Parts: sequence; C-alpha cells; structure tokens
Amino acid sequence: MKFLPAVVGASVAAVSSSAFSFAPSPAASNVAFSTGSNRHPRTSLAAVNGDAAVNGVNGDAVNGVNGNGAPTIVNSELLSRPARPGRPLRVAVAGGGVGGLTLALTMLLKGFDVTVYEKTAAFARFGGPIQFASNALSVLKKIDEGLFDDVMAKFTFTGTRACGIKDGLRADGKFSMTDDSLDYLVNPDAPADWFVKFPLKGCADLFGLPYTGVVDRPDLQEILIDKCRAVKDDFIQNGNPVVGYESKGVGNGVTVKLEDGTTAEADVLVGADGIWSAVRAQMYGEELRKSSGDLTKRQGCTYSGYTVFAGETVIKTADYYDTGYKVYIGPKRYFVTSDVGDGRIQWYAFFALPPGTKRAPSGWGGSSRSTQADPEENLVEYIKSLHEGWSDEVFTILDATPPESVEQRDLYDRAPEFLRSWADENVVLMGDAVHPMMPNLGQGGCQAIEDAYVLSQELSSAASRSQLETKLGNYARRRRLRSAAVQGLSRFASDIIIRGFDTPAKVARDAETGEWRFENFNYAGIVTKVLQPILPLFFAVQFNFLYDGWKNE
Repeated sequence: MKFLPAVVGASVAAVSSSAFSFAPSPAASNVAFSTGSNRHPRTSLAAVNGDAAVNGVNGDAVNGVNGNGAPTIVNSELLSRPARPGRPLRVAVAGGGVGGLTLALTMLLKGFDVTVYEKTAAFARFGGPIQFASNALSVLKKIDEGLFDDVMAKFTFTGTRACGIKDGLRADGKFSMTDDSLDYLVNPDAPADWFVKFPLKGCADLFGLPYTGVVDRPDLQEILIDKCRAVKDDFIQNGNPVVGYESKGVGNGVTVKLEDGTTAEADVLVGADGIWSAVRAQMYGEELRKSSGDLTKRQGCTYSGYTVFAGETVIKTADYYDTGYKVYIGPKRYFVTSDVGDGRIQWYAFFALPPGTKRAPSGWGGSSRSTQADPEENLVEYIKSLHEGWSDEVFTILDATPPESVEQRDLYDRAPEFLRSWADENVVLMGDAVHPMMPNLGQGGCQAIEDAYVLSQELSSAASRSQLETKLGNYARRRRLRSAAVQGLSRFASDIIIRGFDTPAKVARDAETGEWRFENFNYAGIVTKVLQPILPLFFAVQFNFLYDGWKNE
C-alpha cells in the first residue's frame, strides 16, 4: 500500500476522464458467444423453479439458426448460477471504462460469459488519477477481496487528512493549517484560511468504511483487465466498438452491431460507453454527438455553464502532509488542489464561461498539443490572469505547473431519467451513459461501480431469459433515485460555489483609524457569511448519504 508520510486520507474533486485504452486483442468478426461447454454439465435438464424442461444440443434447446450461423436459444432455457446447472448468461458490454470493466469482472466472477467491446485499439498508459470514495471502495470489497487488495496496493489515501474549503482571496499564502472555528465569524483578527473542513474520516469511521483516496487510471485498468483475463482470457475486443443493436424481443437476445460491420449475439447488451453513448443514442433516438448551434446541447446533454482546466505538478507545500484536497472559492470561480501520490499535486480550475471557449486540449491524458487553439499560448499564464487578486497559494501551484500539462474540458450533464426506461427489452444503460454528472463530488466513477454491482446482482438471480426484462427493470428501479440524488448534489455543488458563494462578507475595525471596514458586502458574500455556521452540518449529512446510502437500495 502506498502510504505518504504523516497521516493520509480524503476525497478529490476528480474530473472524469475519457474512456480507457487497452491492450490489443483480435477484433470480433461475426462472433457468436461461447455456450460455456467447458463449465457446465451436458445433460437433459428437467424444469427448475417453474422453467420448462429443456433438451437439445449439449443441454441447450435450439430454436433455429441466427444470421451468423449460431444457434438461437429459446427464452425458457435454464441459466446457471451458483449450485445450479445451466448455461451461462451471455453479456456484451459496450465500453471499457471504470464501469464497464468493473461490470465485466463482477459478472465473470459470477460465471457469466462476458465480452467487452472497446473503441480504443491498444493499451496506453495515460489518464490522470481517479477518486475512489468510501462507497465505491466498499462495493469493490464486496465484489472481490483480491480486487480490493490490489487497488489498495496502488492507492493514495486522502480521506484522513484535512479536506475542505479555503478562502481563495484571503488565505495567507503560507499554506497554513489554521482551525476552522466559528471565531472567524465575529473576530476580525481570526485567520481566514479555512472556513469549513469536510468530515470525510468521521463519516467513513461511522459506517466502518475504507477511507477515500485516489488511484492512477492506468494502474486501475491494469488491475481490472488482469483480473478479468484470469477468468476469460479473450474477454475484451479492442478497436471495434458497439455502434448499434437489434433487440429480438423479450428474452430472445440481442444482435450487437460493431463498427467494422460485423455482429455478435448476446442475451443482454449493456451500454457502458460513456456520456456520448452510441447505445443510448439508439435507445432514446438521439443523434450521436450532435450539438446545437450554440453548443449548449449535445446528444441530449446540457452544457453545465462551466469549463474546467486541469494540470499536474510536483511540489512540496508547507501543508503537503496535512491536507488531502482543498477547494479555494472566490467570485464566479473556484480552484481545487489534491494530493494524488508520489509527490504530485493535481489541480482543477472551474470557470463560468460559454461552451466552446476552447484554449487547451480536451481530454485528460493522451491529448495532442496540436488541438490547442493557440499552440504558442502559455496556458498557465492565461489561468493566472483569471485569478487576479487571489491568494499566493493558488499562484504557487500554477507557477510550478508545466504549461504543456494543462488540459480543458467543457462540462456537460443531463437531467435524471425518471420518465424514460433505462432498458429496451434486452439492452440496458449504466454509468455516464444514463446518469452523467458534474465532477465536484468525485462520484461519476463511483456511481458506475454501484451500477455494476446492482446490475450483476439482478441478472444473477434470473433463472431464464424470459426473466431478464424484469431483472433489468429491477436494476433501474433500485438505482434511479440514488443516482439522481447524486447527480443533483453534484450539480448543486457547482452552482452554489460559483453562483451562490463568494468571499465571505466581513466587518472589521481599522486598528489605527478606528473606522469600520465593510469587505465584500454583496449578496453572495453575505449569503456565504450567513451559511458558514451550518456548512459543517450540511457536509456531514451529504457525505453520510454518499458513503452509506448505496446499502439502502
């Protein structure tokens, strides 16, 4: 386990990255999934749990031949699960991000026959750190203790150190570890550095959960891929993503359409292909990646009103061993720094700017500088210009950042899907494909992991294909309210910090002249001042819900 000197812990406002890349493997070509003949007895099966008796080739009831020459299985055929014979459920997963790989591993460990279709042609070690909050770590541990241990070996905890909100303008520039007591409200001489700290460690301790932290995406993807390959060596098909599907009726499977024109057959297709999902585009009648003229709408998603720049540096600040992550707030923007291990600090700068205000490459990792609007522009200097008058602590981090490391992304999300189904017969959505969210709470990947766990639970309880539609509906019902609440909290966090919060209003008396000074007495400054005493309670309730709420589904 990767421990930093001194205490460790907390959560990071991690911005979700683009889809993972993977090692090359043979592309699918008219693939029909394995019948699992090496895993289950070949017998004539009598009816179990009300299922019709099944006979046929190797115990599979055959009802004709599909267009690829593979047998079509009748929907009453018995599906295997622990301690019961039958053939494994055949699952196709579109996309190999955090959710897709976690789902693949969870289902493979349950005996399903899983194939992941990933658009990237080869594995490459790029992509920044990803937050695993206490809720996601708890789910990983339930999925597989060995997986949890492997992640811990590459993990940097942030959740036991100080994490919270600092005054972006009044912080003293020395990275001080001052208290966040309410003395700041009435004492004009009280330090202004911290005005609320998040109870991350306390919330984790309350429920007996692992502490929040970060893991590098390349390390995480290698762990998940190796675990999956230990069960099924050829579980992933690279360079040939899912572009569409044809569902063949309830319980009758789905034909998966791939980019190279070939198809594959499955019992269930899971759309885990991210915010610009091809599976969702077909299910909801969207045009893939289609944007409105003003860029405020894109494939059913809405521009949040915010763009974010990100960078990474190696620097040892005075509070390095004492803090996990810090959110500096000020007028119409905020600046986040987080320890991401090995002496590295990653930062994010959020601005309320129009969509398409592009100055930097748009992905985290793997981006070419040729996509920068002006390749000669020093992006660090540009970001510094947007923080005029801010604390020296922000400038210290920016000055240590190589300009070529800076990237940018316009942030989109979408309203919770309450009225439309997450499933279309034998096809279902998960993760960012159905509930993309703002990165402020670091819950995008965590919610995808929760999806994977619940979906696997439901499908593993299906005795036959005729039950699959019901099981997919159960999954959506269990996940809909919680994921919507986390979406709402994530958007609220952005809106309240940028549009609602400001440098707190302050009344101070000049020691020499005796005159009273009124600092930042605008609406947002007064609101921020008034809310300060109740923020600790608000954050305690929020993190308790985020960390332990998944158990109530």
